[in-house]
Amino acid sequence: MDDVQTITLQRVLEALVDPVRRSIVTQLCETSVDLKCGSFDLPVSKSTATHHFRVLREAGLIHQYYVGTSRMNTLRRAEIDKAFPGLLDLLVTADKKADLTPR
Repeated sequence: MDDVQTITLQRVLEALVDPVRRSIVTQLCETSVDLKCGSFDLPVSKSTATHHFRVLREAGLIHQYYVGTSRMNTLRRAEIDKAFPGLLDLLVTADKKADLTPR
């Protein structure tokens, strides 16, 4: 797992530019438990979801670990909030606003 000092804003923002990855982060922000990869509501195939989880992990936004055969995901909330105060709250707020906007 990357140390919080090695997480750069550039890398985090590049990871969050994709709506699927923002959805993963938002879903993790809105729960108090770690989630299995298959439990996310995502509009992509399993292999594409795997790619998105990898990008988030490499950017330092999530930590993944196994429980049996399930790959669990946890948001590195404390570390991200320390490095970039308010970023995750802004992300969740913006995503909720976008969902309320008529299309």
